[in-house]
Amino acid sequence: MLDVLSNLASQTGFATLDWKNYIMILFAFFFMYLAIAKGFEPLLLVPISFGMFLVNMFPDIIQEGGLLHYFYKLDEWSILPSLIFMGVGAMTDFGPLIANPASFLLGAAAQFGIYGAYFMAILLGFTGKEAAAISIIGGADGPTSIFLAGKLGMGGTLMGPIAVAAYSYMSLVPVIQPPIMKALTTEKERKIKMPQLRPVTKLEKILFPIVVTLVVVLILPTTAPLVGMLMLGNLFRESGVVKQLTETASNAMMYIVVILLGTSVGATTSAEAFLNISTLKIVLLGLIAFCLGTAAGVIFGKIMCVVTKGKVNPLIGSAGVSAVPMAARVSQKVGAEYDPTNFLLMNAMGPNVAGVIGTAVAAGSFLAIFNVH
Repeated sequence: MLDVLSNLASQTGFATLDWKNYIMILFAFFFMYLAIAKGFEPLLLVPISFGMFLVNMFPDIIQEGGLLHYFYKLDEWSILPSLIFMGVGAMTDFGPLIANPASFLLGAAAQFGIYGAYFMAILLGFTGKEAAAISIIGGADGPTSIFLAGKLGMGGTLMGPIAVAAYSYMSLVPVIQPPIMKALTTEKERKIKMPQLRPVTKLEKILFPIVVTLVVVLILPTTAPLVGMLMLGNLFRESGVVKQLTETASNAMMYIVVILLGTSVGATTSAEAFLNISTLKIVLLGLIAFCLGTAAGVIFGKIMCVVTKGKVNPLIGSAGVSAVPMAARVSQKVGAEYDPTNFLLMNAMGPNVAGVIGTAVAAGSFLAIFNVH
């Protein structure tokens, strides 16, 4: 009887977990609080936080043979990130970008944070591939971060911290961006009203995903999984002849993939993998990259403001990061604080969707540099 009781006691979580696991459980509760009580991107943070909670009570669930191990393999194989991009494409209206092609420049400028963080990561002792995987956090794009980390072979080491950092910064866009935007602009610039965008024809919207895929994939074939799926989803939307596919990609499939991806990402944050110096460096570098990207977008917006003689509100430059549509909403919110009649959302959506393409191109450029297919 004593042997039976002893065996049962040794199998409980109390016997197998250490203090680091309990710290991670507290982190999980904090993310749940942000998602449920504060409403910070609950669709992302609820599954991520519960995956974090689960793996730190039962670490074997992410090991080979465990349920979440198979979810996680879909991340490593780049399947879930690519499907997320298809769903994003099916939900996204590229009309603001088509109406104002100059928005591409703002989306490109916001990628400066990625390349800045890449060199910082190398200076901190990370290898070239590790630095590339970490730096993409600056695009505030969780799926792209997971895609690149998997392709560069970071699945067993850095993918968990990278993915959690990327999704955390996506969720905290409304907190991180406004102070930077206000610090780099004057009140007069924030009050600039931009003209209404021209109407975009149906033909333009249909041709856009085809032309973008043709140009981008021919130049950088390594972007095909992300850009291709993004534009396929958008073609579903704009063609108008496959409504069932559009609805499935943007609703049922998207939510299923978010559940699988979010839970598996959270489950990579075991105490052993997460509580170390490298993770702290990754989180810090990701924050620096995101802040640099936001700042670069705003600064380039100021340059465009000068060039156009005051027709561009620099606040829309911050939307050049890839967090759609959160970053565009932040541009609208900050502008409305200084002039409630100022409506920047549609103008900000141009750089925002350009940022999605820009971050995918940045990831593809790293894959090309390291000759990874």
